Amino acid sequence: MPAPDAIAGQRAVPGGDAGSEPFVEPIARPRVGPRTALRDIGGTYLSNGIVGLIFSASGPVAVILAAGSAGQLSAAQLSSWIFGVFVLNGILTVAASWIYRMPLAFAWTIPGTVLVGSALGHLSWAEVLGAFLVTGALILAVGMTGRVRRLMSALPEPIVMAMVAGVFLQFGVGVVTSIGADPVVAVPIVLVFFALQCHGSLTRWMPPIIGACLAGVVAVAVSGRFDFTERPTSWIATPVLQTPEFSLRALLELVVPLAITVIVVQNGQGTAVLNAAGHRTPVNVVTMLCGAWSMLAAAVGSISTCLAGPTNALLVAGGERRRQYTAALTFGVLAVAVGLAAPVFVALMLAMPPAFIATVGGLALLGALLGAFRSAFGSRFSMGALVTFLVSISDLTVLNIGSAFWGLLAGLAVAWLLERNDFRTEEARDPKP
Repeated sequence: MPAPDAIAGQRAVPGGDAGSEPFVEPIARPRVGPRTALRDIGGTYLSNGIVGLIFSASGPVAVILAAGSAGQLSAAQLSSWIFGVFVLNGILTVAASWIYRMPLAFAWTIPGTVLVGSALGHLSWAEVLGAFLVTGALILAVGMTGRVRRLMSALPEPIVMAMVAGVFLQFGVGVVTSIGADPVVAVPIVLVFFALQCHGSLTRWMPPIIGACLAGVVAVAVSGRFDFTERPTSWIATPVLQTPEFSLRALLELVVPLAITVIVVQNGQGTAVLNAAGHRTPVNVVTMLCGAWSMLAAAVGSISTCLAGPTNALLVAGGERRRQYTAALTFGVLAVAVGLAAPVFVALMLAMPPAFIATVGGLALLGALLGAFRSAFGSRFSMGALVTFLVSISDLTVLNIGSAFWGLLAGLAVAWLLERNDFRTEEARDPKP
């Protein structure tokens, strides 16, 4: 089974032929009862679930905090965001994995989080929440068509991944900037991350991003840079119900790119991981659940739900296939616990120097950034992908709409003008039923 970073850039078109998949995939038979789950669980599945949770609660959370700092979100808003992505998605993970008797770990879209961090420079938080809500409705509608595969294949993979590479690039550059600005904190994190990468046997017991986090904690403690002056007012999370605002500029800028990152990028990764492990992912149901849960999460200020690729890779890393759903149950229960303690978690993270969050967040995305480059700049749609990438990193804003949206449009237009043979090749590879 490949490591999470190795599959970070993969995109899979889920299911089989568009016409061969049922609209709602049937649930597992016989149904799982409490006794069956207790019998199936074991040390391997417990440890895989714990490692999956630690991974999700380290680098990916740093990405949320970095995006939130760009929008100057309060500690209460960040706590509510983290409550939503852990508690709500943890509950969904437990329910879906139990019903389908396979690991179906749901989390949040990391590319979408980075995209939102960029948008918060010119959009209000209420406008972003409105975009979250509409994105969820769009994802739900796509799932209800029963044609997820057909709709996914309409967008060339290199152009989509070029947009992702452009969105992620700032986080990679942020690692380098942090080394120059705060080497005492950033350098140990980077050194430990790459040292663990050199030893494949160690990564099974200590994923590089987790080791990097621990190194950063030690560096911060030794340097006396931990500033825990603003203590949480509560130990248990209280989700903040937040009122969205619907603006045309926010909807145009965020909805389509967010939906693409969930359906094409994130769910594609999750499906690739599970299918490679021998599971048959219920793609239409997963898409509908992501849409409905994204709308629910938006109410408490959380970004869109997706099927998590790296986390599911950790959950299926060992053991018998028929028992791997218990690793997802472990992950889901622990995720709920972390989400309930969100105020403390956020306070501890915010007490760290900015270089800690920037470096850990950037390293967490390095594998995905590398995979996005590999997928974007291959033999097909190379000019369209290049134009998409350049526009996406340009900070171009037209009609108050950010560069990721214009990058997609520009790349598709250039590909349609110059690379029509590649479109014909795509159609030949994926014939309509």
